[in-house]
Amino acid sequence: MERLQPIGFLKKVMCYLPLYLFTFLLLSCGPEGNKFRLSGRLRNINQGEFLIYSPDGGFVGVDTIKVRNGRFAYEKEVRNMVTLIIVFPNFSEQAVFATPGEEVEIKGDATHLKEMTIKGTDENDELTKLRARVNKLTPPEIPGAIAQFIEENPTSIVSMYLLDKYFVSVKEPNYSEGQRLAALMLKADPDNGRLRKLGKQLEGLKNSRLQVALPSFTATDLKGRKISSGEMRGKVGVITTWASWNYPSTEIQRRLRRLQRKYPNQLSLVSICLDGAKKEVQQRVDRDTLDWAVVWDGKLFETPLVQQLGLFVVPSVIVVNKQGKIVARDLELNNVEQDIEKYLK
Repeated sequence: MERLQPIGFLKKVMCYLPLYLFTFLLLSCGPEGNKFRLSGRLRNINQGEFLIYSPDGGFVGVDTIKVRNGRFAYEKEVRNMVTLIIVFPNFSEQAVFATPGEEVEIKGDATHLKEMTIKGTDENDELTKLRARVNKLTPPEIPGAIAQFIEENPTSIVSMYLLDKYFVSVKEPNYSEGQRLAALMLKADPDNGRLRKLGKQLEGLKNSRLQVALPSFTATDLKGRKISSGEMRGKVGVITTWASWNYPSTEIQRRLRRLQRKYPNQLSLVSICLDGAKKEVQQRVDRDTLDWAVVWDGKLFETPLVQQLGLFVVPSVIVVNKQGKIVARDLELNNVEQDIEKYLK
């Protein structure tokens, strides 16, 4: 949870003491004020930790959730309803919708995370029911079911999350359908700044889709040097996003370093760091010997080059062939070297 005149004050205290005690006990039973509480239990996991972050600005950076005997609890102050993403040890992710003063509970089995339930608020109940339905569908049927949910719930924060997960931030995105659904949602909620922003992002993604020419760009790297897309001409270009809090993205940088040393005159690299503090970025660059152009301006996902190229996932990867055409996007960590190397041979 989150002064006075002697005798009169004592009388008031005695009069209101039962009410004060009742209020204290009531508030101590759940989250107070703007705090959101998450608790849960997963079978088949004894101890460890999960990562948690907010893609829509609920808080900056990444927190950890400690797991003891399969049980865990997490509390965060939020000012309005926001999306939280839990990252499990196997790097799978699950969304939770956090509302000030509310509490949700997670139950499930760590070996069958798709069957996990999240209950406690309408939004989390809705997503749990949808996930149970989606689990019974074949892969080709899933986008249609998601689109139907969004069409029926255009103002829901759940729909915002689903739009990104199933139509934008996937290996084979459908930007046309994403734009259609975003327009429908914006019509239902015209004051939604996030939707307007998403519309701009989808435009960037469309401009940097597979088999189109890499858009011309300029930027300034950490050393203050001007760089441009022209430097990639005649080489295989790789543009990535990374952040110190995202292991796959930093591991991709290390694997790119190996490729660069193997093909020093054939590979052109640009890495965009989405960390908040320049000092930490420079320390990581020095430690991992990232001796190519690293772009950082402290604007995170508002970085102009991120917006222009539609790099709204960490990690994001764009591969450009020697003719300047985008030939691959968002490669898997385990295959990133071999997928890039085939354009170098």
